[in-house]
Amino acid sequence: MNARNFSDLTEGVLEAVGVGVEMPGKTLLRNTSACFNAGQVTAILGPNGAGKSTLLSLLTGQREPVNGLVRLGGQPLAAHPRERLARVRACVAQETQVAFDFTVQEVVELGRYPHRRHPSRQEAHIVAQAMQATAVDHLAKRALNTLSGGEKARAHLARALAQVWEPMVGIAGQSQTRWLLLDEPTAALDLQHQHRMLQLVRDWAVGQGVGVVAVLHDLNLALRYSDRCVVLQEGEVVAGGASAQVLTPECIAQVWGVRAQAVPIQDGAAPCHQYVFGPSTLFEGQISL
Repeated sequence: MNARNFSDLTEGVLEAVGVGVEMPGKTLLRNTSACFNAGQVTAILGPNGAGKSTLLSLLTGQREPVNGLVRLGGQPLAAHPRERLARVRACVAQETQVAFDFTVQEVVELGRYPHRRHPSRQEAHIVAQAMQATAVDHLAKRALNTLSGGEKARAHLARALAQVWEPMVGIAGQSQTRWLLLDEPTAALDLQHQHRMLQLVRDWAVGQGVGVVAVLHDLNLALRYSDRCVVLQEGEVVAGGASAQVLTPECIAQVWGVRAQAVPIQDGAAPCHQYVFGPSTLFEGQISL
């Protein structure tokens, strides 16, 4: 997959530099560094408890590292005013609770709140277009808390898309990079909507230069839709780079403890592969690929 190069845009790089996160009796991340580029989809991968959501929480600013730092556009994340970040960066958490009986449309409208002082010329249409993009427009008047898990996930993605729907122009007249930070966005979705969601955010990355960072569990989805990946194991980065080059049978056996056999497929004009997974290697004396 070839992503366009948007590295010349303002704030085109989001990076964690030597970050560590600890809690009593446990280290969640240890001296972790990773770089995320605008115009690309980067998947954060790893087994349960590897530190994926912890890393994403640092990138969103929801958590502070005990050492190291997170930088956006070369500057510490904390140096960027929160109200400005809210206009160019949207996050979808793994679990999002809504205390009040908001409708889907009202939830998606919350994505436009950071723009209330400088509304878009297309303001009246953005919410409807975002709901259409994630196929929740027919649920607009339904209370969010009455929906299935997958429908809620699509509504929250619509809210995030509405938040960063249009490019923002900086003081120097340059387009400011928009970011979508997604924690397990496909977890509650059926097969069709998994592909639809990831194709949608990939289109935004390749076509509009949006930086997309997504925590994923499905390695085949990562292979198909991400440009790059960061693989975590026990709180450390053990691999990173182009997804097709990183996610090898050897890496999968080492990190996830399962056998993986590549199956060639035709994805558009470019040949690529997906994996068929075999029995676990965890309880065998040696790994056989």
